[in-house]
Amino acid sequence: MILPSAPNRSLSHARDKRHATRRPLVVSGRLSWKDQRGTTRIANVITRNVSDDAIYVDWREPSAIPMYRLVHFQVTTEARRDESLPAPLRTGKVLSAVFRIGQRRKTTGTPEGYALRLLVPPPGHTRDRSLESPELATA
Repeated sequence: MILPSAPNRSLSHARDKRHATRRPLVVSGRLSWKDQRGTTRIANVITRNVSDDAIYVDWREPSAIPMYRLVHFQVTTEARRDESLPAPLRTGKVLSAVFRIGQRRKTTGTPEGYALRLLVPPPGHTRDRSLESPELATA
């Protein structure tokens, strides 16, 4: 059964499932993560584009990072002054997760880049401090 598409949605909008608009931005950064043996790895990267909750980085390293691996991303100190950078990236290291791997290069088999989801609270989100009470609940 074929359902009719919504009249107010364009075909390009239906394919675009992003939560926020991406903006082109080229700044230097660094990724750090632990491999499957527990060894800390570090790689220098260049951002291609950013949004409020994600970032895409170009990859030049001979190694690869698996999908869904947790990584720490930070931009260089000089780049943190850039006002077009999302606020979480201007503060230092940001815990992120690899959620998309770019096409693999035919020559090396390594990806061209990675899309990282920034694991930060959404803008305007406040924590409920009443849940953090040090008092124990009694039954």
